[in-house]
Amino acid sequence: MTEPTVDKPQVEEQRYTSFTEFYPFYLNEHSNPLCRALHYIGSIGVLSIIAYAIATGNYMALWFMPLMGYGFAWVAHFFVEHNRPATFKYPLYSLIGDWVMLKDFFLGRFRR
Repeated sequence: MTEPTVDKPQVEEQRYTSFTEFYPFYLNEHSNPLCRALHYIGSIGVLSIIAYAIATGNYMALWFMPLMGYGFAWVAHFFVEHNRPATFKYPLYSLIGDWVMLKDFFLGRFRR
């Protein structure tokens, strides 16, 4: 005899309409310090690529920015935090969140 199937209730997902609403969710998705560290490496890497491109005039290097930024972030989510990057549902808020989180790190707002 087989078990009857039960439909799981549909959980309505919250839609964020401002970055102020979104940022606490974003931080929750980055609760592991190693996840945040990998994001910082990616973001600083992006800034390094921009500096390199300006200093050398090699603007083709800018094509590596998404690989640097998203590469470290997605590794952090899939292998450290074990969640799905917020970029998939909130690309603009997530991009802003990366830079705000880096700023917060430099201002000492996260425990080490």
